[in-house]
Amino acid sequence: MKIIVAPDSFKGSLTSIQAAEAIECGIKKAALTCKENVEIIKVPMADGGEGTVEAIISAIGGKIIQTKVLDPLGRKIDSFFGVLPDNTAVIEMAAASGLNLLTVEERNPMKTTSYGTGELIKAALDIGCKNIIIGIGGSATNDGGVGMCQALGIKFLDKEGKQIGFGGGELYKINKIDISSLDSRINDTIITIASDVKNTLCGPNGASAIYGPQKGATSEMVEILDRNLKHFATAIQKQFNKDVLNVPGSGAAGGLGAALMAFFRAELRLGINLIMELVKLEDKVKEADIVITGEGSTDYQTLYGKVPLGIAKVARKHNKPVICISGSLGEGYEELYNEGIEALFSIVSRPMSLEEAMRMGDVLLEKITTNVLNICFMK
Repeated sequence: MKIIVAPDSFKGSLTSIQAAEAIECGIKKAALTCKENVEIIKVPMADGGEGTVEAIISAIGGKIIQTKVLDPLGRKIDSFFGVLPDNTAVIEMAAASGLNLLTVEERNPMKTTSYGTGELIKAALDIGCKNIIIGIGGSATNDGGVGMCQALGIKFLDKEGKQIGFGGGELYKINKIDISSLDSRINDTIITIASDVKNTLCGPNGASAIYGPQKGATSEMVEILDRNLKHFATAIQKQFNKDVLNVPGSGAAGGLGAALMAFFRAELRLGINLIMELVKLEDKVKEADIVITGEGSTDYQTLYGKVPLGIAKVARKHNKPVICISGSLGEGYEELYNEGIEALFSIVSRPMSLEEAMRMGDVLLEKITTNVLNICFMK
């Protein structure tokens, strides 16, 4: 029996590689008990957020480049990006401007900047990469991507001709956008955005309203940030005749999507689809008997383009059964039965705290996998 193991990360507990390894261990234990011959193909997955670089490099090869950038609060930190065998750079915004880099007390989208993401792009350009994939999940910012643009030479000037500061709280000051010093190498570079977010820039479904609170925004901050992003979009429209206000995905990563599309001609792709293409997942699924996927929490949000949904669509195309094993099953997970997932399981085997479940993630995932595969092998 050939089994494809293609999980996302279990955020805060396991990387997608660690999750795949735990599932593999569980399968092997069941196979030993049931005397079943199995071939296991691990394909760790991601959708553009934290772990994207590691997942892609592990699947198709390449190398990790270490560098230093500014974090969301302007502090110098160690960071990284990946380079594939064809010299395509793979960047995850979370490695420079991610929520994971801040404590809960430090979260403040009025002040946080995407400058470090721009530094990662510049580092990729410095080593000759002309094709860049940017995964923009997990951001701590709501600055419209202005910080990223500043790192690459664009100037956002106030009425006195001075550069505005960092953070979403500064955008209302923009009077003129000067692109004359934009890194010229950008013109010869293809940039692709990997994201599972289709939100527009502003309004009740925009970047500030939907994602601002998890980045530390109060209700008052959300109103200010939304107003500031609209001012930013108006400045782009007025000066460059480009509408980023109503483009699906422009609200991704606190408006980073808008800046990438407006100034870098970037194409927005659903992260899971892009990554499945890169790792040639469909070719692997064609030959499989069972596909196993999973993520930290599976619920109604999974239906908006997360890893298990993407896996299910490919598997259904080839009539392959999919099992989803996740950290937890939340509201609306049942809808995934209609998308081609045969069965869904949570790793939690008894009453326990979230902290305990996350701490024991690998053990719990291995055990539930063994139990599930025991049933599969008995058929």
